[in-house]
Amino acid sequence: MTPAEAAGHVVEALSGGEPLVEVVVVGTESKEVRLGERLLVWKGRSAGSLGDVMLDRAAAAAAKEVLESRCSRSVQIGAASLFLEPHYPPDELVIVGAGHIARPLCRFGSMLGFRVTVLDDRPSFATRERFPEAAKVIRADFSDPFRGVPLGRGSHLILVTRGHKYDYDALRDVLLRGVDLAYIGMVGSQRRVRAALEQLVKEGIARSALEKVYAPIGLDIGAETPEEIAISIVAELVRVRRGGTGVSLRDQARVLERWIVDPRKPATKEP
Repeated sequence: MTPAEAAGHVVEALSGGEPLVEVVVVGTESKEVRLGERLLVWKGRSAGSLGDVMLDRAAAAAAKEVLESRCSRSVQIGAASLFLEPHYPPDELVIVGAGHIARPLCRFGSMLGFRVTVLDDRPSFATRERFPEAAKVIRADFSDPFRGVPLGRGSHLILVTRGHKYDYDALRDVLLRGVDLAYIGMVGSQRRVRAALEQLVKEGIARSALEKVYAPIGLDIGAETPEEIAISIVAELVRVRRGGTGVSLRDQARVLERWIVDPRKPATKEP
């Protein structure tokens, strides 16, 4: 497989196609395997060759692990040194509602590498001028909010409409679809969130599905302004995406308490 052919498949993956892992020979002591040979591995297929059938099989197995972890890796297989690099389309951030919180959310989400789509039913709000960083700005019908908007495992959904009813209807719609999204968050007070979840339980939505909903949305940082609220939401997105506790690193490490000796206090003797 030529570099140009491999690049074409990579561009397709980055543009929303099926994720793949590109395997490249970066070092070899074998006459059969040449530097620069490429193997592309998708979930259920592969293309190209590294010049050796057994090496292709071993590399494909390693590529499946990289496809799952999404982390690049260098491996040594026999006499060949390989570099494995995954290529995924950017994660989707779908913001339902185009009000004051949505504007900084769109900006911050784009900065974090999300491909942002903004939905609203108001022509004066669903505009490119309000959301220049968005990949798509759609004037939606909130009776069928996700028409023409594909949702999947890489989708992060944020419900911040101007009315609690619209947030509820959109949440109900996506839960009834049974799609396993990466993140679902809904703005609202504890009282409104409780009322929404109780109603969804009455309508037969499984508790296991509701447990995946982040509502009230965001991390507790005392946010008040639209920009601060947006930061609390994207901070939660990062925590869900990368892992973490959301606890202050200072409080987690406790360096002062654990490691810094106070010279004014007498040292304690070990028993």
